[in-house]
Amino acid sequence: MSLFRKKSIDALLAHANNSRHGLQRTLGPGSLVALGIGAIIGAGLFVRTADAAGHVAGPAVMLSFVIAAVGCLFAGLCYAEFAAMIPISGSAYAYSFVTMGELVAWIIGWALVLEYALGAATVSIAWSEYLNKLFDGAIPFAWCHSPWDPAGPNGEHGLCNVPALLILAILTGILIKGTKESALVNAIIVFVKVAIVLLFIVVGWQFVSVDNHTPFFIAADDPTTEQIRAKALGQPLPEGHRGFLEYGWGGVLRGASIVFFAFIGFDAVSTAAQEAKKPERDMPIGILGSLVACTILYVLFGHVLTGVANWQEFVTSGKEASVAFAIQAHMPGYGWLATSVTVAILAGFSSVILVMLLGQSRVFFSMAHDGLLPRVFSDLHPRFRTPYKANLLLFVLVGAFGGFVPGSVAGDLTSFGTLLAFVLVSAGILVMRRSNPGMARPFRTPFVPLVPVLGVLVCGGMLVAIDPETQLVALGWMAFGLLIYFAYSRHHSHLKHS
Repeated sequence: MSLFRKKSIDALLAHANNSRHGLQRTLGPGSLVALGIGAIIGAGLFVRTADAAGHVAGPAVMLSFVIAAVGCLFAGLCYAEFAAMIPISGSAYAYSFVTMGELVAWIIGWALVLEYALGAATVSIAWSEYLNKLFDGAIPFAWCHSPWDPAGPNGEHGLCNVPALLILAILTGILIKGTKESALVNAIIVFVKVAIVLLFIVVGWQFVSVDNHTPFFIAADDPTTEQIRAKALGQPLPEGHRGFLEYGWGGVLRGASIVFFAFIGFDAVSTAAQEAKKPERDMPIGILGSLVACTILYVLFGHVLTGVANWQEFVTSGKEASVAFAIQAHMPGYGWLATSVTVAILAGFSSVILVMLLGQSRVFFSMAHDGLLPRVFSDLHPRFRTPYKANLLLFVLVGAFGGFVPGSVAGDLTSFGTLLAFVLVSAGILVMRRSNPGMARPFRTPFVPLVPVLGVLVCGGMLVAIDPETQLVALGWMAFGLLIYFAYSRHHSHLKHS
């Protein structure tokens, strides 16, 4: 049997329109845009902005956001055409199945586990950390850290990350109850975190100093990150050396690769295509609308943050506490806003976990429906019409990671899975335009082949730029997936018996 056997588009559409045995169509364009914003705006905005500004981009981090957004836009336009044309759960997995065949579909479906399941687990660990921070460390160390985390300041050892398991359990329950209910909860969370982001932008605007934006780019002769940190710690100053990707336009490009993480998630909208009321209209609105809305917020946020505090301050006061530091140090009388930012981060984490769990369960649902995974992953709840068994099994898998594995293990694996999906979806548009030129396309990717080719090149370039250690782990994960495919999935595939 061919490893590249393809699914029939007609069969896919028939399954998508089967209201009796399929998922319920309950999502409108507003809910889909909210899902996209819910997946995109997380702690990445609050953490990665200062990281990129302090190390490579300076105030020009605003341009880094624009470049990263353009790269995402190329892939987003390709996603929009597929989601409107083939409104089926599974996202990049389903699109690859009809364009490049079963083996490629399996590879991308397995890679999406890195984006969705591993991403949800990692964010749940960070959610636990911020919750403990909000309560000033009131949660005992043993019950908010894994057994393999480094010992605490008093030599304490972790037993289980209970808050991470708790948030995963709550959000899994909401997903089982129904997609409509999940979308409502997500919409409320999105409102809270976007309101706080806007509040920071509006309030912080009056504290923006033009001096902090001058010069706009980091100059080649500016102090290096190592020199700034050594000076802050009172240590001997090392001889500075800046590479091309650490200043000027090179720094902006490097900054784009850093803040790209803050855009991960908009593609999760496409996993809910089978639950959209009018997918041919709603999916492009959901995918592109959420991407545009977040890009505008990101640029404004970057402008205010680097205007309130000088970029050099983020070298020593960056990472998780960067926004709170800028507020407390440069916005007198607004200490309460720093606490609100922590609440926004918790809200952002919650919606990201929700959408990631939704996306992963829908990918598993599609793979099981095709026979590539056991049937249990495609069983729907008799009342709620959601893949509840997939949600429960996913909770066990993600919960095991979130409760008992350090968050640092994940590294950039989430970005690897995302970028691989972007590359294959962009390439899939080129294949579909050649193999099915006459098929109805409610939304058409403009400027083909330019847009999909640029999507492949830009996202492929960022994929290659990921650190070698992460690439090695990701390749090991993909090799393990191929073992499962050849041992089980290939022989149980429904296409084999059709």
